Amino acid sequence: MGYRKGLHDLGNGCFAWLQPDGSWGWSNAGLVVDGEATLLVDTLFDLPLTAEMLAAMRDAVPSAASIDVLVNTHANGDHCYGNELVAGAVIVASEACAKEMGAVPPQVLAQLVANADALGPVAAAFVRRAFGPFSFAGITLTPPTETFSGESIRQVGGKEVHLLEVGPAHTRGDVLVHVPGDRTVFTGDIVFANGHPVVWEGPIRNWVRACDAILAMDVETVVPGHGPLSGPAEVHALRGYLLYIEAEARRCYQAGLSREEAARAIALDDYASWGDAERIAVNVATLYREFGDPSPPPSALELFEAMAQLAHDRR
Repeated sequence: MGYRKGLHDLGNGCFAWLQPDGSWGWSNAGLVVDGEATLLVDTLFDLPLTAEMLAAMRDAVPSAASIDVLVNTHANGDHCYGNELVAGAVIVASEACAKEMGAVPPQVLAQLVANADALGPVAAAFVRRAFGPFSFAGITLTPPTETFSGESIRQVGGKEVHLLEVGPAHTRGDVLVHVPGDRTVFTGDIVFANGHPVVWEGPIRNWVRACDAILAMDVETVVPGHGPLSGPAEVHALRGYLLYIEAEARRCYQAGLSREEAARAIALDDYASWGDAERIAVNVATLYREFGDPSPPPSALELFEAMAQLAHDRR
């Protein structure tokens, strides 16, 4: 099927919307259809991108002209900033996701891009690469209308769709959207395929357990939050990465290395083909917090500056 932008028919009424190259902001979404019933998995980072996706879904599936249910897998803007375009739908998320959704409103990212030069040339270039392609103007943050904790089963026509809360991991309230009858799971950012994950929240063992939950499912198709269509092999690889960086970060912590030193010391050679390796700066900071590091945790801006410098130095 290939990793191309657009709508991919997975068969049996499941569809994936992919956005190469899967780096910062270029997220995936999904659609589950049975007869006239529709469930959308996530919206995109801005209104034009979301409108383009919804138009393609309507062209392919006439019943998608009216989305019944929208599930937000987590609170990051590249999975929910387009919600207002399906505001007539029931919008479902975990309770923890709903509480986190307003933490970074679109206006904050718009200002970050507009004022990037104040960060210095290295960080400014990084911010523009990550967020510059998107239009954050005029977005009305549209929160969930229904929340749940643990697990919720939704009926889409004759299909059962299982919503499984596995956060906190990537964010505070990550959710998997499993369609057992179609052997398909939409993972949100619990799975980054061919890209380094970013552990904003942790604990990392929750993320490992989330991978185990996916691997315990009888699924053939894994639609990741970022990257190409995948399967269990990519989930295994991600699980291995998480355990590896946990062990390496602990070794560095016990050796007395700072967060910054550890992020540079951990070898990522086995993951050299994965994009966005600079995210190790965030992942180490989260792990150090788990290990009991007494130093004040870095702010989001400090983490972006650290990633920018790493990306620049490794070019």
